[in-house]
Amino acid sequence: MSIRRRRAAARQEVAGDLRQSVRELCRRFPESYWSDLDSERAYPEEFVKAMTEARYLAALIPEKYGGLGLSLTKASIILEEVNRSGGNAQPAHAQMYVMGALLRHGSEEQKGELLPRIASGQLRLQAFGVTEPVAGTDTTALTTTALPRDGGYVVNGRKIFISRVQHSDLLLLLARTTPIEQVHKKTDGLTMFLVELRQAISHGLTVKPIPVMINNETNELIFDNLEIPASSLVGEEGKGFSYVLDGMNAERILIASECIGDGRWFVEKAVGRAGQREVFGRPIGKNQGIQFPIARAHVGVEAAELMRTRASELFDRGEPCGSQANMALLLAAEASWQAANAAMQTYGGYSFASSYQIERKFRETRLFQVAPISTNLILAHIGEHVLGLPRSY
Repeated sequence: MSIRRRRAAARQEVAGDLRQSVRELCRRFPESYWSDLDSERAYPEEFVKAMTEARYLAALIPEKYGGLGLSLTKASIILEEVNRSGGNAQPAHAQMYVMGALLRHGSEEQKGELLPRIASGQLRLQAFGVTEPVAGTDTTALTTTALPRDGGYVVNGRKIFISRVQHSDLLLLLARTTPIEQVHKKTDGLTMFLVELRQAISHGLTVKPIPVMINNETNELIFDNLEIPASSLVGEEGKGFSYVLDGMNAERILIASECIGDGRWFVEKAVGRAGQREVFGRPIGKNQGIQFPIARAHVGVEAAELMRTRASELFDRGEPCGSQANMALLLAAEASWQAANAAMQTYGGYSFASSYQIERKFRETRLFQVAPISTNLILAHIGEHVLGLPRSY
């Protein structure tokens, strides 16, 4: 066997061991655990604690700071397996990719102080404050400001759909430090901050929960003269937009992995049901109207997995991967949704019964068509930046 093949085999063995370890952890949290949380709209505290103790949420934090120091390719396996087990990685996944901004752009003092505490679970960094009610996905149009005052900054504005605030110690915040009319490029003048939430809430920050169709705690944030110290600044003032872009490829790849996990869960459920359920004296899986949609869903999930792997390998080598990361998310989001619909049809009326779990996962996986980015915007990106078509927005 050549050296290249031996290395590939070794990588596959390590990945297999990681998958098995995550599956063993997830067995402690059966589907009934997740459905009970869903009905109560409760946070999976025990699951997050177990993931933290296993250092899975610190997968991308270097070992010198107490993390696992894994590649993105391996880290993506963790979230895939959580969702494939019937769980939901959304309540905790942000800690994996949000801390990337701190790792790449934080000061040595910030990294030395915060990363070990994040890796151990002493601190949670799971809230990411970018989206605004009016700006939406047009990040350059955000209006939340952070203006210098008395050696620090004063923050004013609003954010929307900011998740996990009640279960996070730190918020990574993007705000405008220079008015848009005073910058050369509209991407300039945006700055990133780390906000200590326990100090901010009721001292200039108001958190208003937003009820949604899935168990994903999210909120509106209102900043009213919130004072934050100069030490909150991450990186260089005015460069925050590029820092956000740095993390988007990892975010897209990791969330594509969750979609792949969902897709495989739906396919496995549908296959099991189609083989067991008998109507008119025969398994319904014998009917091509049932069999073909499941088979097509499987093909879609497998194709998405290949693009996810391609994107993550490029990321790990430090090569450009924006288009591949976007395509991976698009393919994975569509594949998981196709698999969800195949499972719904296979289960028929039973798919609407909460005890079968299908309707819960159906709702959860639908989110990925919209967040972290609309699939329409992904297509716009591919049209313009890959195919060279005129900008459509």
